[in-house]
Amino acid sequence: MLLIVGAVCVAPFIASWALYFFWQPSGRINYGELVADVTVPKGALASPASAKPFDFAQVYGRWVFVTVDSGACDDYCQKKLWKMRQVRLTQGKYLERIERVWLLSDSQSVAATLIKEYDGMWIANAQGHAVLKSFPSREVQRDHIYLVDPLGNVVLRYPKDADPTRMKKDLERLLKVSRIG
Repeated sequence: MLLIVGAVCVAPFIASWALYFFWQPSGRINYGELVADVTVPKGALASPASAKPFDFAQVYGRWVFVTVDSGACDDYCQKKLWKMRQVRLTQGKYLERIERVWLLSDSQSVAATLIKEYDGMWIANAQGHAVLKSFPSREVQRDHIYLVDPLGNVVLRYPKDADPTRMKKDLERLLKVSRIG
């Protein structure tokens, strides 16, 4: 009887040790791809939408969706801007903890209709600035939407044609567990 009681007490420890060393979970919870060790540099960037320059220090303490694209903004670019706006709007009481930034990768001017349609989004000319290098996949940067944490670290990169519902779930989890901002 004593051996059975001992076995019942020791079995969970042996099972947890075996799982820890010999089993790797195959799934993950987040939809976006995790980005490690990338911090967005601070520094003034020209803003075609306002006379005041933009700096990532202005959005410090908030979660930030970032897209990198041309000022000409084709259909795919507009789709990304729409997704960023819609995912932000779905956050309800956490809405003020989220910002959106559009980094222009060229000297093309942004249409006034886009500036008006996406009111409240920061638009900054990053052509030739070090901030562009902080977003992974430089050769296809425009394919992704990035999420920057309140401390200025790029944490997630969403795939091309990202699913806004799954982006929303990622952001909800992050906002729920974070208290900064």
